[in-house]
Amino acid sequence: MSSEVRVRFAPSPTGYLHIGGARTALFNWLFARHHNGKFVLRVEDTDKARNTEEAAAAIYDGLRWLELNWDEGPHAGGDFGPYFQSQRNEIYERALKKLRDAGHIFEDAGALRFRSPRERVIVDDIVCGKIDFDLSNEETHPDMTIRRPDGSWIFHFVNVVDDIEMKISHVIRGEDHLSNTPKHIELYRALDATPPQFAHIPLIMNRDGSKMSKRDQGASVAYYIERGFLPQAVRNYLCLLGWSPKDDREKIDIDEIVRLFELSKVHRNPATFDPDKLHWLNGEYARELSDSEFHERAVAALRAAGIKIDTYPNEYVRAALETCKGKINVFDELPAYAGFYFADEISYNPEGVAKNFTPENKPRLQAVRDAFAKIDNFTAAEIEATMKSVAKNLGVKVGAIVHPTRLAVTGSNAGPSLYHLLEVLGKEKVLARIDRAFATF
Repeated sequence: MSSEVRVRFAPSPTGYLHIGGARTALFNWLFARHHNGKFVLRVEDTDKARNTEEAAAAIYDGLRWLELNWDEGPHAGGDFGPYFQSQRNEIYERALKKLRDAGHIFEDAGALRFRSPRERVIVDDIVCGKIDFDLSNEETHPDMTIRRPDGSWIFHFVNVVDDIEMKISHVIRGEDHLSNTPKHIELYRALDATPPQFAHIPLIMNRDGSKMSKRDQGASVAYYIERGFLPQAVRNYLCLLGWSPKDDREKIDIDEIVRLFELSKVHRNPATFDPDKLHWLNGEYARELSDSEFHERAVAALRAAGIKIDTYPNEYVRAALETCKGKINVFDELPAYAGFYFADEISYNPEGVAKNFTPENKPRLQAVRDAFAKIDNFTAAEIEATMKSVAKNLGVKVGAIVHPTRLAVTGSNAGPSLYHLLEVLGKEKVLARIDRAFATF
C-alpha cells in the first residue's frame, strides 16, 4: 500500500449525482486535503445498458459545483489511468489470469467464479470498528461471480483491481458496502495485494427514519443547483451528515473543516437529513454574500422564473434587489418575495384581502394615499414620517395602516421593508397601485 494518502470516488453514471454520493465524495476529498493526499475520480461505467454521457456530465457538474476538485480522473489525467472502467479491460484480463494461474477461478454455467478460501475475515474498519465475518458457509456466502457469461465484469472484481492498480490507500464509502468488504479482502489476498484501510460512513436517512432514496425530493445535487442554493452552504451541511467538529458549531468554513477532518470523528449512527436546517444554513451564507454576488445570483433567479427584469433600468433593479438582501434563505424564494417590483399588475393574497381590505381600512388607506400625494421628496425617511403622522391623525397604531398599504402595493402580507420598497417603486407607481386596490374593497 502506498504511504501517500490516495482515496477515490467511483460513481456509476446511471443517473444524477445523489446527495449520498456527493457526501461520500466530500468525505474522500476532505480526507485527501487534510493529509495532502490525492483525490481520484474513477468512473465505473461497465454497465453499458444503463450508463450515459449525460449522467457522467451530471456527476462532473455536481462535483464542480460543490468545488470538489479531483486530482486525477476524467478531464484531469493522472499516472494511473484510464479512469473509465470501460477502457481498462486489459488490466482486468491480467488480474484474471493471475487468479486463474493460482487456481482461484472456476467456470460455472459460462460464468467465471472466484473460489472462496472459506475462512473468517476480520474487517478492521476506521468508523465501524473490528467486525468478524464468517465466510465458511457456502450456503450463506456462495462463491462470487467475477465475470458474467456475456464477458462483462462484476463490480466487486474490477473495483478491487482498480483500487490495487491506482494504489488507493483508504476506501471511504457508504456503510451499505460493508457486507461486501470481506469478499473484497479475499480478492486482495488472492492477488497478493495488501488491502487498503476501510472506512464505512453512516447512511443518510430521512427525518422519518427511512433511507434516503433516489425518489425523495432533495436527493439530487441538481435539485439544489436549480433552486438557487449556495454550493458552500450545501457542502457545509453535507460535512455535518455523519461528522461534527465536536463543539456544536454548524456554520464552519471549509478550510477549517479540512484542518479538523479525521475519519475517527465520523459517527457510527445513521445521519438524518434535515431540509429545514439546510434551508437555514443557506440563509446564513446568503447574508454574507457581497452586494455584487447577491445581485448576480438574484438576477439569475428572477430570469429563470420568467420575470422580465431586463425591461427595467439597471438602477431600479439594483435598488429593488438591495431591499431583499438578508431577507431570503434560498434564491428561488425571490420571485415570490420581490416579483411585485417587476409586474405591471399584481394579484392580492386572499388571506391578506380578508384581513386588511376591510371597510374600516378603506378611509385609512385613502388618508395614506392623500398624504403620499403631497410628498415632494419620496424617500424612505419622508414616507416613514408621513405614515406616522397619518396614524397619529387617525388615532391608530402605525401597523393599522402599514398592512393595508403593503398589500395594496405588493399584493403580499410580507416582504421587504415597506418604507424602502415604496421609495424604490416611486410615488407614481405607489399611488396607481393604491388606487387600483380600492376597487377590491
